[in-house]
Amino acid sequence: MSPPFGRRRLLGYVLAAPILVTAAPLRASARDLTEVLDLNDIMTAAALPTSGLITVEVNQDGTVSFALPRAEVGQGITTSTAMLIAEELSVPLRRVRVTLADARPELLFNQLTGASNTTVSTYTPIRVAAAVARQRLLAAAEAELGTPATGLRLDAGVITDDRGRGIDIGTLAVKAASPRTAPVPVTLRTRESLTVIGRPHNRVDALDAVTGRKRFAMDLDVPGAKPTMVCRAPTINGTVRSVANLADVRAMPGVTDAVVISTGVAVRAETFGQCIDAIRTLEVTWRPGTAEGESDETVLRQLAAAELPLGPRPPTPVVEGRFTFHFRGNSALEPNCAIADVRRDRAEIWSSLKSPIVAQETIAARLALPRGRVTVHVTEGGGSFGRKLFFDAALEAAEVSQKIGKPVKLMWHRADDTRQGRAHPMATSRVRIAYAGDVVLSYEQRHTSITTDLGHGIGELFTAMAARLPIGGAAFSQIFFQFSQTSPYAFGSHSRLLNETGRGFNTGSMRNVYSPDATCARELMVDQLAARMNKDPYRFRRDLLRDDRARAVLAAAATAGEWGRSLPAGVAQGIAFHSEYKAVSACLVEIDCRPATANRPIRDGVGGPRVTRVVFAVDVGLAVNPRGLEAQMMGCVMDGIALALTSSLHLRDGYFLEASWDNHFYTRQWNTPLDLRVIIMPSTSEQPGGAGELGVAASMAAVACAYGRATGTLPTRFPINHGTLSFVPKPTVPPVPASPTDGIRHA
Repeated sequence: MSPPFGRRRLLGYVLAAPILVTAAPLRASARDLTEVLDLNDIMTAAALPTSGLITVEVNQDGTVSFALPRAEVGQGITTSTAMLIAEELSVPLRRVRVTLADARPELLFNQLTGASNTTVSTYTPIRVAAAVARQRLLAAAEAELGTPATGLRLDAGVITDDRGRGIDIGTLAVKAASPRTAPVPVTLRTRESLTVIGRPHNRVDALDAVTGRKRFAMDLDVPGAKPTMVCRAPTINGTVRSVANLADVRAMPGVTDAVVISTGVAVRAETFGQCIDAIRTLEVTWRPGTAEGESDETVLRQLAAAELPLGPRPPTPVVEGRFTFHFRGNSALEPNCAIADVRRDRAEIWSSLKSPIVAQETIAARLALPRGRVTVHVTEGGGSFGRKLFFDAALEAAEVSQKIGKPVKLMWHRADDTRQGRAHPMATSRVRIAYAGDVVLSYEQRHTSITTDLGHGIGELFTAMAARLPIGGAAFSQIFFQFSQTSPYAFGSHSRLLNETGRGFNTGSMRNVYSPDATCARELMVDQLAARMNKDPYRFRRDLLRDDRARAVLAAAATAGEWGRSLPAGVAQGIAFHSEYKAVSACLVEIDCRPATANRPIRDGVGGPRVTRVVFAVDVGLAVNPRGLEAQMMGCVMDGIALALTSSLHLRDGYFLEASWDNHFYTRQWNTPLDLRVIIMPSTSEQPGGAGELGVAASMAAVACAYGRATGTLPTRFPINHGTLSFVPKPTVPPVPASPTDGIRHA
C-alpha cells in the first residue's frame, strides 16, 4: 500500500542517468479537482501529467542545471526558478544554471507560458525534483563518509558530518546517480524553514542585461544566417499580386536573395540596412487584405451589432454605462524575430517562443518535414505581453530559408509589428447595476470584442487547431473569459457574458487579456453607484468585497495612499480592486488634470493628464521573489496608465496609422508617476498565486476612476486621448520608413 502524501510529503523520481537526475511526477487530488476552477487551475492541472519529464541535474563541477520549459521574456522566471532549486538543494543561487528548454512535444500542455501560470504550475514539481536530489546526495555522502544521514548537513553545496569532514555535491554527482528509475518519497522544507524562497533577490541575469551581454535571438551567431526582412502590404494581411522589379532588387549592393513568400517579398542581404534599402525600392502590386476599408467607425458598428442584450430592465433604480476600448498594439520592445536554417531533410529554428510545441508542429507541417526533424530552440526574449505566444516570425523565417536554401536571420521592422503584427482587439463593455436603497441587487456585464486569436491553444497542436475553428475558437474565448474573470463584490445576482465578432485582424492575448477592459468598466460603474448612494468610493468597495484578503489589500492601498486627503481642484484620487488566479490587488492613484499639466507641450506626442502618485497593494499568496514581484507590479502600473490614457492604434482604410513607438504612445517619462509604491502583503499561504498580469487591470481602472473624479466627467472611451492624432502618419508604400539621420537632434 502506497504511503499517504500530504502537502509537503510528496513522491518524486530518481532517473537512470550517469549523473544525478531527478524529477517530480504529481497527481491532482480529488479535493483539488472539486474546488471551483479558474483558468490557472485548468492550466496547472493540464501540466501535471508530464511534470515527471522536467528534471533537475547535479553536475560534477558542483553546479545544478535545469532546462525550464517556459519562456523568459523579462518577467524574471529564471531567477525565481533558480531560487526554488537553491532552496531545496541548499546550494548557493550562483551555482544554479537555468536555461530554456527546446520545444519538447512530449510535455504536451506543459510548455505554454501565459495566464500568470509559470510559477504556480512549476512551483511544486521543481521543488520535489530538487528535494529528491538532496536526499540522494545525502545517501551518497553517508556511504562515502561512513556517517549516518541523520548526522549529515547539506549547506552551500557542501555536505559535512559531525566531525567536520566535508564533501562537495559535485563530487557525489556520479555516486548519487541511479542505474534505474525509482520512486523516492521526499518531504519539502516547511514554510518556517525557508531561507531563499520569500526573500528578495536580484535577477540572476541583471548584470548581463545592463551590460549588453545577455543574448537574444538576434545576438546568436548561426553560421550563414544573414539579415532578412519582408516587404509587406499596405493593408492588413494583403498578399503579393506581382513584383515589377525583382531582378533589379536582387542586383542591389549586399542583396543575396529576394523572393515572394506568403506574407510579402523577403529580402536577404549582408546587413539590415541593405534589407531596408531593398524593401524601399521594391515595386509591388498587392491583393486586398482581410480588413480592407475597415476603420474605427466601421468596427464600432460591428461591435454594436454583435452586442448581447442585457436582461429586462428592473423596476428598481440602476446605474448603467457603455465603454469603448480601441485597438492597442501588442508589440514588445524586442522586434519580432527568428533565425531559421532549413535543409532538405531537417530544420533548426531559434526564437523567443511562449508556445514552442505548437510552433514546432506547425513549422514541420508547413515544411512537409517529420516533427522530429524540426528542432526549435527557445531563446530569451526582450518582452512579450502575449506577443510571443505567436510565432509569426519563426514560421516566416522557416518559409524563407526553405525557399532560398540558405539560413536567415529574420527581423520585423517596428512598423511591421505595429501595422501587421498582433493587436489587442477593439471592444465595448456595457454594465448595468440595479440597487434599492443601500442594497445592490444585481450586476450585468456584456463584453463585446473583435475576436481574440487564441490559436496557440494550451500549448500543443490539437487544442491550437481546435481554437482556430469558428466553433472551437468561440469555445476557447468563452473558457478564457469566464475562467479568468472574477466577481469580487457582493452584488446579488450576477451575469457576465462575452461575445466576439470579426476575424479579419491579427489579434492576440495581450497582457491580462480581457481583464483590463472588463475590470475598468466595472470599477467605473462601482464609482457611479457609490456616488448615487452618497457613499465614499473606498468604503463602499470595502463593505462589498467578499473576503478578508481582498479587504486587506484595499485597506493597505487606501491607508498608504492617504485616501481622502485634500487635493487642489483638477487633481483627484481613484481607487480600484482586481482579483484573479488566487491573487488579489488594489491600486490607488492620484492624477493631475489641471490645464497647466494636461495642455503642456509634448514633442511629437499628446500631453494630457499625468498620474503623479501610485500605491499598489498585492497579495499573491506566497511571493517566491518579492523583489521580482515588485518589479512586475511596477510594469503592470505602466501598462495600466498607458491603456487608460495614451496607448492605442488608429484604424483607417484597412491599416493602422501607427508605425513605430514614436507614435504608439506607451507610458513615457512625462506621464510616469514620480511617487510609486508597491506594498507586498504578508501571507500565511504555502502556495504562490498568479502574478505576471495581475496589476494591469487594477491600475487601468484606478486611473480611469481618478480621471472621472478630477474632471467630473465619466470617461467612456479608452485610451482617453485616442481622439487626438498627434503625429503625421508614415506612408504605407514603401512599408518601411526611411531610417532616421537626425537622431542627435531628438536626443
